[in-house]
Amino acid sequence: MNKKKQQSEQTKKRVADAARALFVQKGYKATSIDDILKATGSSAGNIYYHFKSKEGLFLYLMDEYDREWEQKWAEKESAYSTTKDKLFGFVEQLVLDHLNHPLTIAGDEFFYESEKSGEVEERISDMVAGYVKFNRKLLQQGVDRGEFARQDVDSLALILDSLLIGLCQHSRKMKQEEALALCKSAVEVLLYGMAKPL
Repeated sequence: MNKKKQQSEQTKKRVADAARALFVQKGYKATSIDDILKATGSSAGNIYYHFKSKEGLFLYLMDEYDREWEQKWAEKESAYSTTKDKLFGFVEQLVLDHLNHPLTIAGDEFFYESEKSGEVEERISDMVAGYVKFNRKLLQQGVDRGEFARQDVDSLALILDSLLIGLCQHSRKMKQEEALALCKSAVEVLLYGMAKPL
């Protein structure tokens, strides 16, 4: 990497790190570009060059969060012998990370409360599509191994994503153990249903 590119990457990292701290401390809406400029000593041009906007900067941070999550999952996944166990392990990691990640509150504010441009909405849609793709791959693995009945895996992947998003919202104020128990219970309902056997 040449010196100019290295300096550019260092600037990008410095801006991202400062913005992350501000978003955690103040929230998404209350953090302004001016706050980020003051915290980094960077010019507005640097921020817009690397991230295009405050929304782009926040999405960059969320992409980092997703990459960290995927890396943790890749390290744990092989420890589970069945797809069912992987599903419970996946939900556990998701819940614990979501409840404990410093950007969770700012993320909720960003995703659910702020107005966004069409380009940002498209990036969010791509992000969500990635989550559904992950779910689909995991569920298809269970079908292929004969652990799950043959079903419409695309629909199940959407149902799982919707279930988990809703549960993360409802469990926000619960104790960690309660939230985890609730989400595991939801996975059991998804796997086994709730009707009594005839």
